[in-house]
Amino acid sequence: MTAREARAYLEGTGMTGGYGGADILHECTIGVNQGEIAVIVGPNGAGKSTAMKAVFGMLKLRSGSVILDGRDITALTPQDRVSAGMGFVPQTGNVFTSMSVEENLEMGAFIRDDDFSETMEQVFSLFPILKEKRRQPAGELSGGQRQQVAVGRALMTRPKVLMLDEPTAGVSPIVMDELFDKILEIASTGLAILMVEQNARQALNIADRGYVLVQGRNRFTDTGEALMADPEVRQTFLGG
Repeated sequence: MTAREARAYLEGTGMTGGYGGADILHECTIGVNQGEIAVIVGPNGAGKSTAMKAVFGMLKLRSGSVILDGRDITALTPQDRVSAGMGFVPQTGNVFTSMSVEENLEMGAFIRDDDFSETMEQVFSLFPILKEKRRQPAGELSGGQRQQVAVGRALMTRPKVLMLDEPTAGVSPIVMDELFDKILEIASTGLAILMVEQNARQALNIADRGYVLVQGRNRFTDTGEALMADPEVRQTFLGG
């Protein structure tokens, strides 16, 4: 499936907006299908995280829309979007440092009133180190392990879409590779994954579709493979 085909499972279309009076996004469109990984890349200040926040409802749009599974959710609050099936992992402040790993995961199940023990076991199966450290305060974990807690907490809501804002920021190359492997594993279960990533080359390597943003506008949109092979993308955004 190419990135230009029919409407995606989650799609922000023609998004224009910003904070205060200035627009950061200009007619920006990003989307992802179930079982796919879509990545948003581009230079610093390109509006990547802003585009992600707009899709999650943290930014008021002046124009454009956000559609989830055929439903217009443009007017929904972030909390209502979580209830509708969206999980969001911010780049910073994404764990409760004084709480244990297990308590962090339980916090992720706040919208559920059923037995979530099976979901927790699935998270522990995906991230075995978290099971091992389940009683440990999240603040004592390494950066990569904290990211696993943050992703695990988002998965506790049983989302249909998982949104990750720079999941590999500040971690070593080895940990980055491990996290990307886990992201591929999560996508293989049928979840849609939309992520912003500074490590553009590595991210496009695992991406079904990629969006290159420049100054809040779509500059290139294609499959990850096609973007990696595009001489202009390579030269300008991937360091040749």
